[in-house]
Amino acid sequence: MIQPFLHILKILILLPAAIYILSFSSCVTGKKQKKAQSEEEAAAQEQERLAQEAMEQAFLENFFPDNTPIVTSKTVFQNSDTMLMTFAGDIMAHSPNYSRGHYDEIYKDIEPIIKESSLSFANLETPVDEKRGFSTYPSFNVHQSYSNAAIEAGFNVFSLANNHTNDQGLEGILETKKYFDGIMQQTLSSARPVYACGLKDSPSSPFTYNVIKKDGWTVLFMAVTEILNQNAHSTYINYIRTDETARNNFIKQITELKAKNPCDIFILSVHCAEPEYILTVNKKQAEFYHKLMNAGVDVLWANHPHVAKEWEVIMDEEDIPRKIIFYAMGNTISAQRTSPSFTNPNLPREYTGEGYLAQVRFLRDENGIHIVHVNPTLITTYITPELLYVIKRLDESFIQELKEEERDKWAKYLEQRIKLMKNIKGKTTWQ
Repeated sequence: MIQPFLHILKILILLPAAIYILSFSSCVTGKKQKKAQSEEEAAAQEQERLAQEAMEQAFLENFFPDNTPIVTSKTVFQNSDTMLMTFAGDIMAHSPNYSRGHYDEIYKDIEPIIKESSLSFANLETPVDEKRGFSTYPSFNVHQSYSNAAIEAGFNVFSLANNHTNDQGLEGILETKKYFDGIMQQTLSSARPVYACGLKDSPSSPFTYNVIKKDGWTVLFMAVTEILNQNAHSTYINYIRTDETARNNFIKQITELKAKNPCDIFILSVHCAEPEYILTVNKKQAEFYHKLMNAGVDVLWANHPHVAKEWEVIMDEEDIPRKIIFYAMGNTISAQRTSPSFTNPNLPREYTGEGYLAQVRFLRDENGIHIVHVNPTLITTYITPELLYVIKRLDESFIQELKEEERDKWAKYLEQRIKLMKNIKGKTTWQ
């Protein structure tokens, strides 16, 4: 009788302890659950608070205190059928540009502008031949990593026809075309397809062009060059001579191309045979451009001088702006200004350090297609203290940044460069 009693006694003694342990464990579990639930609620509240702040900020940016909308270049066309494009100048590849690596850093400051547009155009003034090494002036070559950085920054329409197209001979031409053909195929179904024009498959092939379908719009794009540094393999390039007969034949070709490819906007890139580093517009060249506009071109986008020139908006007989000519955009990135003349910023060579990004917005309505907004943004190739060449928006904000970094020599120099570049303006003409 003693053993069973001791067994029962042991149970009676241990049971309260077990109940206590179970109760304590249950309590801890409950506290953990409550804590987790509390953290989830706090996170949800924080998310709601941030969303509310974002809404309030968006309201402040888009509405006045009396609830009337703030009209800006971005908001005024929100409910309209428009197409925004950005036009840039020459993407060069001098040794200071490609030897640095980290090519994405080149475009960081201007990337938001580039990506804001549905189509952003640039002239790539170098072959892209992975089989050869990087090469600087006078015979350029880059690897795909260099051109990929421009694509990743947002440029998605490239002119490949220029005076450096055949710097690496026929192999360089074919490798460049193969690379861009691959990129175009890879990005065809993406949100931001890439296009490139200016190279041909064979000497007997007709001039190449792109038909771009974007946001319900059809854009026809062709790139040609009037100048080559050497004549070799010119039949693989969209190359036109500058004599009167060749130009008249090309005007006829443009008329036929437009007739065969109905489009909303026809953009023609011309790498022109004008002298480099001259700021004024050549009268004969301007006359040729106007003939091309009359043949059906809506945007004539010219490059080659490595300095920026004026642009021209063309009005129709009802004073509606329909077309635009960019006579030269200047350099987008280069190393032609390696040693800025800080004491004399108006020397001709100093202009190779600046260029423009020009945003153009087209509107499609009952009056047809016309230009409703032109927004030029001044840019500069800036050399950092680490001797890296990067593109910066050249404005008062950047000047202030330089002053805070105590780069006073650069700040004073670029202050003068802004004033000089502002003398290059757009004009309006009537037909």
